[in-house]
Amino acid sequence: MTLAASVPTVATTRAPWWRDAAIYQLYLRSFADSDGDGIGDLDGLRARLSHLSRLGVDGLWLNPCYPSPGVDHGYDVADYQDVDPLYGGLPAFEAMLAEAHAAGLRVLMDLVPNHCSAAHPWFVEALAAPAGSPARDRFIFRTGRGSAPPNNWRSVFGGPAWTRVGDTDQWYLHSFDPSQPDFNWRSPDVVEYFDDILRFWFDRGVDGIRIDVAHMMVKHAELPDWAFPADGSAAYNEYAQNQPEVHDIMRRWRSVAAAYDRDLTLIGEIWVPTVEDLARYLRPDELNQAFYFDLLQCRWSGPAFGASIERGLATIAATGASVTWTLANHDVHRSVTRYGLVRSVNGSSADPFSDGVRGRGEVDVALGAQRARAALLLVLGLPGSVYLYQGEELGLPEVLDLPDSARQDPIFRRSGGTEYGRDGCRVPLPWVASGPTFGFSSGAAWLPQPSWFGDYAVEAQWADPSSTLRLHARALELRRSLLDVVGAAPLSWLAAREDVLAYRRGPLTVVTVFGDEPFAVPAGWGTVALCSSSAWTEGAPLPGNSSAWLLA
Repeated sequence: MTLAASVPTVATTRAPWWRDAAIYQLYLRSFADSDGDGIGDLDGLRARLSHLSRLGVDGLWLNPCYPSPGVDHGYDVADYQDVDPLYGGLPAFEAMLAEAHAAGLRVLMDLVPNHCSAAHPWFVEALAAPAGSPARDRFIFRTGRGSAPPNNWRSVFGGPAWTRVGDTDQWYLHSFDPSQPDFNWRSPDVVEYFDDILRFWFDRGVDGIRIDVAHMMVKHAELPDWAFPADGSAAYNEYAQNQPEVHDIMRRWRSVAAAYDRDLTLIGEIWVPTVEDLARYLRPDELNQAFYFDLLQCRWSGPAFGASIERGLATIAATGASVTWTLANHDVHRSVTRYGLVRSVNGSSADPFSDGVRGRGEVDVALGAQRARAALLLVLGLPGSVYLYQGEELGLPEVLDLPDSARQDPIFRRSGGTEYGRDGCRVPLPWVASGPTFGFSSGAAWLPQPSWFGDYAVEAQWADPSSTLRLHARALELRRSLLDVVGAAPLSWLAAREDVLAYRRGPLTVVTVFGDEPFAVPAGWGTVALCSSSAWTEGAPLPGNSSAWLLA
């Protein structure tokens, strides 16, 4: 059936673009390299923009590309108003932005406001300044307790959250790595500085800002000790996260964006204990969007997915915002590996959060691939926007067996090698099926690619009608064609087996089979327009671990 013949058309006034956009998260270091240094760059991205256009996404979110020492690969920012020469500098960024816009693609920047690099001029000045100086007030310096830090907080990356300044009694706070000192958001200098940063990038034409760990920007004024878990893990610290003053910053930033005569979005990376906590960031005068990580953390289970979707729709819709769905990003294992994890190694990480999203154990890659394809269709049919992490469109599994000598994530170093970290989902993309870096670079890739990466090459998948890449492209095309007729339609659940989720939005019905047993779709539900399983044949029941879109 042709899509044009099967999709009803209606006249409508389209909501802001970001409410239902499909955005590609682009990890620049690993996308495409133009100059042979083994590191992806902006000219490499420009040369491959056609891949994103053909895929059918509405825009891209760039992970940080500011000047940086690269200890945390860009999340340690030394200058917020420039682009690292490693990636081509600001001229290359502006050329890429112009070409992306010409191709109809929005571009979002990644802002890191909780901390900067220890090489940032402000922090260099602070270290040289005396205790109690205005320069130090831009960060969180405190007097230690004898030879001990000012409090017992732990770093998210492992180890203490404080580093001593030489042999003085002063310590500075870093929620992540010592190379990433936390800003003091109670300092007017910091507040005004980031106002200027937002305007700098909005003035250059970017379409939105993704805000890194937005919930961590303000710390409890008294910095009290935290009763952390007995295993010493970096679980949720209520004194270092989700402080009420963060909302004041979000309101301020929303007013900065509102001063521009175009449709900008602010999207928060916010890990908080409940969906209700998340919804508070989405009040009408705060963020436009926030990632809904609740679904990302679900195990492969119909009841678990259904409950998570219901929580998101019910709680976030009450704010007037749309849900921002995602199933993967640069901090968690790829969905193929998470959904294919058939036997976990309990306690493989010192951090319970890591066990949930970067768990280790026995992985059935084929099963994980089936489930990841099914999850894609399930999520793309939901109301709201969706973010797709690069390489997911290829069905890449996590690279779990990187040699220790190649690992670069500071999590690996600070955990003493007990937590492998995030390198496995950041390995450079394979563009062609053969060659030393599978078309990524003419030099050695910054992270080694396994020999099997060629099996997932972009070029080969575009040529294969049953590939995961072609499934993404067909689903995004159909989703876009349906937006006008399902965009405002409420979601209603359909009765099915316990291991089957089915929902309807206007003429679209989405069915996902979580179990292994095939499911015969009732005749009244519509005609299958797209199925995640390449083994499905017309008229047959849906296979296990698959999804289908049906049109009435």
